[in-house]
Amino acid sequence: MSPKGQGLPPGRCWHHDRCTPGRALHLTQGAVSQQIKRLEAFFGASLFTRDRRGLRLTPSGERLLSKARRMTRLNDEIWAEMTGRAVEGKVRLGVPQDLVGECLAPVLKTYSETFPQVEISLVCAASTELVEAMAGGAIDLALIEEPVGRSAGECVRVERLVWVGAKGGEAHRKSPTPISLVAESCVFRPAVLGALDELGRAWRAAFDNGGVEATIATVRADLAVTAWLASVVPDGLDILSSADGLPDLPPFSINLHLTERDLAPAATALARHIRAELAQPLLRADRLLRG
Repeated sequence: MSPKGQGLPPGRCWHHDRCTPGRALHLTQGAVSQQIKRLEAFFGASLFTRDRRGLRLTPSGERLLSKARRMTRLNDEIWAEMTGRAVEGKVRLGVPQDLVGECLAPVLKTYSETFPQVEISLVCAASTELVEAMAGGAIDLALIEEPVGRSAGECVRVERLVWVGAKGGEAHRKSPTPISLVAESCVFRPAVLGALDELGRAWRAAFDNGGVEATIATVRADLAVTAWLASVVPDGLDILSSADGLPDLPPFSINLHLTERDLAPAATALARHIRAELAQPLLRADRLLRG
C-alpha cells in the first residue's frame, strides 16, 4: 500500500486512441499487455474486448474494476488511520455545471465517506471561467472540458459530444436550426457552430444565457437542440445523430487541472480520488448511443 496515487501525465488518457495505459503507467505497452494476460490467466476470464470504438471492459473486467476502486479507497483509509495522518481541511473544486450531477455526485459521495473531515467547496462555472479561477487562485483544482489534444491538465476521460433533443421532437428538423447552449462562454460552442457551418446548415440561438436547468427545459419543450457529453445527457431526452441531419461532433476531454501552488493533503487526496473514479467504462453513454 502507498499513500501516493499515480496520476496520469498531462494530456494523456486511457479513453482515447492516442492515449495508452502504458503511457499513463510509465510502462511499455507490451508490459501492460503481459500484465493483463497474466490477470486473465489467473482469473480464467477475458477482461477486455476490442471493437470499433476501441478497447472496452468485458463484464468480468467491469466487476474487477469495481472491486479495484473499492480497494483503492480502503488503501487510503488504512494509510490515514495507521499513520495518524487524518486528511482534513478545506478543498475548493471547480466543475462545469453539466458535470455536477450524475457524473460527479457519486465521486464526491465516496470521497466524503473516505475523508469525512474534509470540507469541499464547489465552484460551478463554464470551463473557460474555471481556467481563469485557477489562474487567480480562487480554486485548488478543477475538472475542465477541453477539445482533445494538448492540455495543461491531466486527461482523465474522453467522451463523445452528442446532439440532444426532446423525445420524439422536431426542433432538429427546423431551419434555421434552433440551438440552446448554457452560455455564450460554453466550451462546446465553437465546435457546435463550426460543425453546422461546415455542413452549410443555418442556425439561430434560441437560448444562450442561463443555467443547465433552463437549457434542459428549453430542449425538453422542443424549442431547441443542444450538445452535451454523452454520459451526462439528462433522462427523458434523445441523443440525435447524422441520421437526423445533424453533423458529427468531435470528442472532448475531461481534464483535471491542479493549482501551481503546493496542494494541501485534502486536495491531493481528492485529485487522486477523481482520477480513480472517472477512469471507468462509460456504460450509460454506450447504452444511450446504441439506442
